[in-house]
Amino acid sequence: MNQQQEQQNPPANRPLEGIVVVELGHSVAAPFAGQILADLGARVIKIENPGKGDDARNWGPPFWHGAATIFQSVNRNKESAAVDLKDSEQLAALRAFIIEKADVVVQNMRAGLVSQYGVGAELREESPHLIYCNLGAFGTKGPLAKRPGYDPLMQAFGGIMSVTGNEGEAPVRVGVSIIDQGAGMWSVIGILSALHRRAMTGEGSTVDTSLFETALGWVYAANTSYQATGKPPGRRGSETAGLTPYKVFEATDGYILIAAGNDNLFRRLAEAVGHSEWLEDERFATNPRRVENRVLVNATLQAVIETQSVTHWVDVLEKAGVPGAPLQTIDQVVAHPQTLALGMMQTAPGTDMKMLGLPISFNGERPPLRNAPPALGADTAEILKPKNKN
Repeated sequence: MNQQQEQQNPPANRPLEGIVVVELGHSVAAPFAGQILADLGARVIKIENPGKGDDARNWGPPFWHGAATIFQSVNRNKESAAVDLKDSEQLAALRAFIIEKADVVVQNMRAGLVSQYGVGAELREESPHLIYCNLGAFGTKGPLAKRPGYDPLMQAFGGIMSVTGNEGEAPVRVGVSIIDQGAGMWSVIGILSALHRRAMTGEGSTVDTSLFETALGWVYAANTSYQATGKPPGRRGSETAGLTPYKVFEATDGYILIAAGNDNLFRRLAEAVGHSEWLEDERFATNPRRVENRVLVNATLQAVIETQSVTHWVDVLEKAGVPGAPLQTIDQVVAHPQTLALGMMQTAPGTDMKMLGLPISFNGERPPLRNAPPALGADTAEILKPKNKN
C-alpha cells in the first residue's frame, strides 16, 4: 500500500499529502516541478550526485545558508538523498524505493541517461501505478531530441527573444527563467492529470514535456499573428502589439505602465489627463486607429506623463478607473502591503529564510513552507536502507 492509500483525508491546503514523488532533477525545471508538488503536500525526495549535489547549489554568488539562492528558491519542502547511480547497490536500493513506494517520478536528466541506469519510464513495467514524467530539452522525437537545452537557449531558439526587448537593439532574455518554470508547471499539470486518471482507473502514465514545447506554448499569440498576416511579429519593448496605449511611460521620477485596453478606457484616460480633445481626433478614435498611429499616440501621451510624478499619475488613473501600475523593484514588491496582506512571504520554520509562497490557496489557506531546502544527502540513509529494515 502506498502513502496515497494510507492518507485518506489530507488538509485542504496540502491536497497531495500522502503522494510520494522522486525527483531525478537538477538545475531549475524539474526541481521547480518538484517544489510545486512538495508545496502542495507531497513527500518529494530529491536525488542528487553524492559529490557535488545539484549543479544549482553552486550557481552563485549570491549564496544563502550554504547554497546558491537559485537552488534555495526551488527546493524547499523536500528531502535530499545522495545516490551514486554508478554504484550497483545504491542504484538497486533507489529502484526498489521507487517501485515500492513512489507514486510519481519527475526527471530532467540528459536524454537517455535514466534508461541507461534503469530508472526511466520502464519502471512502470514493475510498478504499473507509477506516474513517470520526462521533462526533456527538445522533446522525445525529432532531429534535436538528444540535444541538451537551457532556459536562455530555448528563449532564443523558440522565438521568445524575437519578440522581447526593443526593435533595433540587441536581443534580451526575459528576466526570469520563464522556460524552466513554465516547463515545471506543465509537468505538474500533466502529473496532476495523470493522478486524476489513476484515481479512476488504477493505471499510471508516462508524461512527456520539454523546454522547447514550453517555449512554443508561450508564443501562441505571436504564432497566431504570423499565421494570419504572414509577417513574424517584432519586438515592442513594454508594449502589446494589438493595443494602444498599452506600455510603460516615463514620469518625472520613474516609470508607470498604462493599459488603456479599450475605447472606453481611452476616453477615461484622455479626460483624466486633461486632454478631452484627443477624443475628437480621428487618429485616436478607435483602438485599431490608435494601433495604426501608435507612434503618435504614445508620443502624445508621453509628453503629458513626463510632467508629473509616478505617484501623481497613479492617483489620477485610479480615480478615473484606468488600469495603471508603477514599475516596482523587487524590494518594493515584497514590502508592498498587498503582498503582505496575501501572506505570500513565508518563513521556513527555525530559520530566517523568507520565500515567496505558492501562488494558490485552498479554502483561504496557502500551502505552508514546512521546511527549508535540504542539505545535500540529509535523507540518504532513509531512502537507501535495506528492505529488511524498518
